[in-house]
Amino acid sequence: MKKVLVSIVLCLCASAYAQKDSLNLEDAILGRWSKFAPDRISGLQWVKNSDDFCYYEDGGLVIENLDGTKETLKLSTLNNSLGKDSLNTFPRITWVSEQSFRFNHNSSIYNFNKSTGVLSRVLNFDGNSANSEFSDKANALAYTIKNNLFISDSKGKTHQITKNEDETIVNGQAVHRYEFGVYKGTFWSNTGSHLAFYRKDESMVSDYPIVNTDARVAETKIIKYPMAGMASHQVTLGIYNLKTEQTIFVKTEGDKEQYLTNIAWSPDDKHIYIAVLNRDQNHMQLNKYDAETGELVKMLFEEKHKNYVQHLHPMLFVEGTNSEFLWRSERDGYDHIYRYSVNGELLNQVTKGKWVVKDILGFNDKSVILTGTANNGLDTQVYKSALKNNRSRMITDDAGVHRVKANSDASHFIDSFNSLENPGTIEIIDNSGTVEQTLLQSKNPYQSTIMGTTELYTIKPEEGTELNCRMIKPANFDATKSYPTLVYVYNGPGVQLINNTSLASASLWMHYLANEYGYIIFTVDGRGSENRGRDFEQAMFRNLGEVEMKDQITGVEHLKSLGFVDENRIAVHGWSYGGFMTTNLLCSYPNVFTCGVAGGPVIDWKFYEIMYTERFMDTPQTNPEGYKSASLLNKAKDLQDNLLMIHGTQDDVVVWQHSLAFVQECVTARVQLDYFPYPGHAHNVRGKDRVHLMRKVIDYIVENNK
Repeated sequence: MKKVLVSIVLCLCASAYAQKDSLNLEDAILGRWSKFAPDRISGLQWVKNSDDFCYYEDGGLVIENLDGTKETLKLSTLNNSLGKDSLNTFPRITWVSEQSFRFNHNSSIYNFNKSTGVLSRVLNFDGNSANSEFSDKANALAYTIKNNLFISDSKGKTHQITKNEDETIVNGQAVHRYEFGVYKGTFWSNTGSHLAFYRKDESMVSDYPIVNTDARVAETKIIKYPMAGMASHQVTLGIYNLKTEQTIFVKTEGDKEQYLTNIAWSPDDKHIYIAVLNRDQNHMQLNKYDAETGELVKMLFEEKHKNYVQHLHPMLFVEGTNSEFLWRSERDGYDHIYRYSVNGELLNQVTKGKWVVKDILGFNDKSVILTGTANNGLDTQVYKSALKNNRSRMITDDAGVHRVKANSDASHFIDSFNSLENPGTIEIIDNSGTVEQTLLQSKNPYQSTIMGTTELYTIKPEEGTELNCRMIKPANFDATKSYPTLVYVYNGPGVQLINNTSLASASLWMHYLANEYGYIIFTVDGRGSENRGRDFEQAMFRNLGEVEMKDQITGVEHLKSLGFVDENRIAVHGWSYGGFMTTNLLCSYPNVFTCGVAGGPVIDWKFYEIMYTERFMDTPQTNPEGYKSASLLNKAKDLQDNLLMIHGTQDDVVVWQHSLAFVQECVTARVQLDYFPYPGHAHNVRGKDRVHLMRKVIDYIVENNK
């Protein structure tokens, strides 16, 4: 009788398994955020200065209060006022007040007041504009056309702030190649009376050709690319006064190649603050300047470190006061918050512990609400910290990564979170963590698809701290069998591959490889990767690749100890820094891997940009041995295993020269190498061509990992 029951159970399981669909590669690449997207609430956000939140539903905008009352604004209400210039879908909106929101449409900015039903055009702007930033206080839009800066205001006037014809002078755009937390080039003052902006002089930076082979006669696009140890661009900060229509430049004295970061206005707009970082990136001064004259008022404080200091967030004034601000620093080994007086006096450390602050959400009841890491860096949780001491309390406890939006007074939050076990939940919580409403519980988007299993765990090398690992196993995994394995690697600064999210942040093609070809896919976030504290992240200083490779090899030794991994069939693959690591591992540890695929790889750090490279390696002049040791040109002769190298021919991040130089070294050393360029693609291969890319990668791994 027992045998019959077992047979029935097995048949039922087989039947259920058979009813599921296999994952194909095209869906894995193109369907990740469409066919397999988790359930979501479109446009979910708080209404300014209220307890209302809104979202898109059935083509309209639903506005809902915490008490459950709702009102719906239909698209037709906007279109009745727009006339022939109508909208096809509800626009992306920004709330200006509890009653009105603005939106962009056909080179115009509109304001709609939901209480009066009045739609008004605020201003028009040039359709060729870029880098736009709107000020609700000024009712004006700052933007760039080519390399010059303009402002269009609600009175119909256009202010041309700069008139540089020299293409090497760039105004109003992000500088320092988007490092140091810089992501834009304009900074409106709180009252909208002034606009601060970056001015970048690239005249001294080397020209670099990017080749376009799509034309019958190939064309070159010349960019400015500052390589490590060479001349860097020079940046100043201008301030335009909308009333006087005059511009002054802040007098940031010192090395012209220093970095001007973390721009912030005082609440009264009388001063502007700049974190001035030296080119060596080991000495930062937080300076206060007069916004009318540009004169230095005071250096508030400075930070130094023997390796480097890394400040990515501007000062934040404590709500309700002009005399205190918060500053984030890794000075105690982890990214934490410190409270200062406006005169530069340290009042106290606000957060403390072996975890990392991720984002400040708002202020409430003499406390600051923030997100920070937990669970060995795998989770992101919400914390509440008293401003005047370092007592922090975690107010969320559901495992996973929480992405949170605060209402205006930080009394309530929209908390969207997911984890390896939870495809997604959206809740309204108060600032004690109490759940007041569950807005959505997503279904498993893979419930009808054959998927492998994903495991998160840690390994501990002989030296160093625990390393987070992710392992994907095929759906029909059998521990008595021996499986080929792919090690997927990045392990570079500023990146964390493994999080406690849906799929543990793995790409869906990894599950395709696992199930279609019976693979184990393994990843370890070794030393140098993000969100584990300063010492963990700076372990690779001046010797990129060394400790990272040790941690990856520790991961390989762990794989070999498991019993179900075929130690003679381990491949490795990575892109960008991961391409550097893939190539480095094959050259430095021959016969450990059967093959590898390196995409967009950094080959020699002297070819890479100043801002990133010099932070971690200093310059080729001051660290020649480090550059020599990290150069893969010197290791090409040691390549014994099969390697496919891939590069986009218009890559302006890791320029094509890197992999071409490696090819030349292989030719010189009589070493064979497989190589594939992607014409017209930049640093990564995106869009429909990505299916071709991943087929190329997977086929190479499967064919050579035998």
